[in-house]
Amino acid sequence: MTSNFTKLPVWHEGERFIQEKVGVAERMASVGQRVIRDYMPDQHREFYAKLPFIVLGSVDEAGAPWATFLEGRSGFITSPDATTLEVDASADPTDPAASGLAPCKPIGLLGIEMHTRRRNRMNGVVGEASHGFRIDVDQSFGNCPRYIQLRDFSYARDPGTLYAGAVEALSALDAASRAMIAGADSFFVASYADRDDRRQVDVSHRGGKAGFVRIADDGTLTIPDFDGNLFFNTLGNILLNGKAGLLFVDYASGDVLQMTGTTEVIFDSPEIAAFQGTERLWTFTPQTIVRRRGALALRWAMQAEPWSPSSLMTGDWDEAANRLRAAELSTRWRPLKVTKIVDESSSIRSFHLQPGDGAGLLPHQAGQHLPIRLTLPGDDKPVIRNYTLSAAPSDGVYRLSIKREGAVSRHLHDSVRVDDVIEARAPAGDFTIDARETRPAVLLAGGVGITPMLAMLRHVVYEGVRKQRVRPTYLFHAARTKAERPFGPELATLVENSFSTVKLIRVLSDPTDAAEGIDYEAAGRIDMALLTRFLPFNDYDFYLCGPPAFTQALYDGLRSLNIADARIHAEAFGPSSLVRTPDVTASAQAPQRPASTKPVPVAFMASAKEARWTPASGTLLDLAEARGLSPEFSCREGTCGTCKTKLLRGAVTHIRQPGVSLADDEVLICSAVPAEQQSVDEDRIQLEV
Repeated sequence: MTSNFTKLPVWHEGERFIQEKVGVAERMASVGQRVIRDYMPDQHREFYAKLPFIVLGSVDEAGAPWATFLEGRSGFITSPDATTLEVDASADPTDPAASGLAPCKPIGLLGIEMHTRRRNRMNGVVGEASHGFRIDVDQSFGNCPRYIQLRDFSYARDPGTLYAGAVEALSALDAASRAMIAGADSFFVASYADRDDRRQVDVSHRGGKAGFVRIADDGTLTIPDFDGNLFFNTLGNILLNGKAGLLFVDYASGDVLQMTGTTEVIFDSPEIAAFQGTERLWTFTPQTIVRRRGALALRWAMQAEPWSPSSLMTGDWDEAANRLRAAELSTRWRPLKVTKIVDESSSIRSFHLQPGDGAGLLPHQAGQHLPIRLTLPGDDKPVIRNYTLSAAPSDGVYRLSIKREGAVSRHLHDSVRVDDVIEARAPAGDFTIDARETRPAVLLAGGVGITPMLAMLRHVVYEGVRKQRVRPTYLFHAARTKAERPFGPELATLVENSFSTVKLIRVLSDPTDAAEGIDYEAAGRIDMALLTRFLPFNDYDFYLCGPPAFTQALYDGLRSLNIADARIHAEAFGPSSLVRTPDVTASAQAPQRPASTKPVPVAFMASAKEARWTPASGTLLDLAEARGLSPEFSCREGTCGTCKTKLLRGAVTHIRQPGVSLADDEVLICSAVPAEQQSVDEDRIQLEV
């Protein structure tokens, strides 16, 4: 059978606005045509017929949306044909959603099995039936099950019994209702959109960790919006009319808390980045609140392992608040406590770090490094080093995996213990990966160069599992021997959890005491012949990290095969920068201004000291040290960003291409010198040092 409704575009302007904002409008135009139907597939009809309850969304005469449960015994819903549901039940007269369930009224419906995480949605119009009511289908579609906690149901009484308890109309959220919301791991939301010739009502489920809804002192609720099916039915409706109805259920007691009020979608807020897994936020301000204790005949009990993996991959409001406090401290040295030390191989040791100052960890990007500061025994000045973070942003910990080489790393290996404190600044660096990209990534790691690659791979797999779409990735890891190769079990787990989209190729230059196919896939070194052997023909993004000779050889080899420079991302070890060959078609970078050939006065404003730079003075860092100052630095080669400084006046040029991003008013003093004067405002340099 076919629907009696006029055919409308699948998505309305509110839904399309958000789809366009997140860059999926073209894809969703195609998806919508396939999955939004004007009839119910047979499997949906059979599913509704098994349910002991459905969730309904309706709109009252004042235009306020409400969400509610309608209960019955399995079979109380039937489907005589593909465009009709018949419901042998009626809303309780005390239910504020009841007035919107009258004949000819638009309605939203959600069928959900909490013990299987299956759910389907539909919207339509109420019609008359001999028993209960009928729903004529307008739109029917499957729905995302990822944030549903597993619960088994039972009946506390006959579901046809009228509610005999008190209907509490609350002027504001009281202590009991706040506690109910604060402990909730799910709720239901009704919303609607007025389209050309009719109103379409939606009702949906929202879930997360217990407490994922925040309650402000004035009763405003803030709700994180996690990754889902990209339909944006609810938020699209909210954009159009700013209204919603919320339903919270106490699954153990049958209490229901229904609210209708105003809403707002928040696309830009520091809290979005601070709350793990959040794509955007929305707020709800209740205007009418109704509580009915024990109103439901059904009860639910959590299963032995109830939590949705997707819910567990999200953050919480305490963590978000801690991260925001950490952001305020991002320009300072902070104490980090060593919470765990792990030997990853015969030469690499990992140090797990957590804040020791009460604030949270500042989120980092996979591949970035962490500047740390410590004083070696016998020294009177601290030294600064930058070590790559081997943990993903989602891991909730900073992990430094450090090879024993050099005075600082030897000190860390030999002297640092659990509960010791290491000072650190905010993570930094531009060598990062986009887990949302669909082009396959090839990670090429030499030795301890595996550390940023491990962080990248953890991020790619985590985000892919969270969003049900893992970026295809190949990891080539070269080590000298099996004993020196770290992270074997961890990498194996990542491969196993990647839905078969991550391929690991282990390379040993000395395979003694190792079995091919078990301990390694190739002997020798990573070179173009090896890549050709293991990589299918495709278009890739390449990520390189290892000793300078390793990185340069691979870069040159990739460029010789006409791999675009922009597709090769690299980080070299130590005081060495990669020598790149720009693409012929690449836009020419503005040339660096020539260095001044004349003396230039330099003022170090924070120190209230001045100096006179001459071409023989070296860099501005050299000049500052000659003047007795001790600016922070690490690599002295323009690659780590530790010496990044504000330029308050004047013009400088860099004698080495900076390896980190700089704002217009920032310079790397380890590589900067005064530029040739072009205006009277450039007759002197002022630095925030």
